[in-house]
Amino acid sequence: MTAPAYRRLTVEERRDQLIGTALVLFAHRAPEDVSLDDVAAAAGVSRPLVYRYFPGGKQQLYEAALGSAADELRRCFAEPQSGPLSRRLSRALDRYLAFVDGHDAGFAALLRGGSVAETSRTDAIVDGVRRAAAEQILLHLKVEPGLEPGPRLRMAVRTWIAAVEAASLIWLDEGKQPPLPQLRDWLVDHFLALLAATAAGDPRTAEIARAALALERPDGPAGRLVRQVAPVVGDALHLL
Repeated sequence: MTAPAYRRLTVEERRDQLIGTALVLFAHRAPEDVSLDDVAAAAGVSRPLVYRYFPGGKQQLYEAALGSAADELRRCFAEPQSGPLSRRLSRALDRYLAFVDGHDAGFAALLRGGSVAETSRTDAIVDGVRRAAAEQILLHLKVEPGLEPGPRLRMAVRTWIAAVEAASLIWLDEGKQPPLPQLRDWLVDHFLALLAATAAGDPRTAEIARAALALERPDGPAGRLVRQVAPVVGDALHLL
């Protein structure tokens, strides 16, 4: 049987291979615990070859890997703008939480900071993911680019993005409990509740929320949340 012919990787392919290898290592170990020798060994290449592609050493490779991860996280929130908002959020969160699950130690190191690899550039990459996620959520709310959603709605969306990050870190600390589908549903409920609370005191948000929630179905996440919350709120009101 003839062995397959060896094919030399192009410059771009080799660079992508090294970034992908580094991502796998950074996913499960803090950046300071990964050396260029580790990357070279995992990629099956020599240390000098890694330096040829990343002359800035591990810091440059880490930033490239972080940028690649950031691109993947941005894509998590990119969703066709059709159908109920809650379903779109559920699909986006499924992708986001799957990333968290697969990059547990690296995700925690990335968001918690404090790594020796942390710089203003890495901070900017992480902040860019947050801004991109917020803009995607606003698009799901049918706030077109260039139109001002209003400070309260923008604050609500950014608050929810922060809550998703915090919940993801807590989920890792808690041994990945509750199961991901339950965490996803809770985060969708959190967004819908935050949107309703913001709309109650802000006419601009109320206008946007009405249009978004008009697409929800009684048997969907929004309908389920209303049915679950109504008895609790009703019982609480009787005590006032």
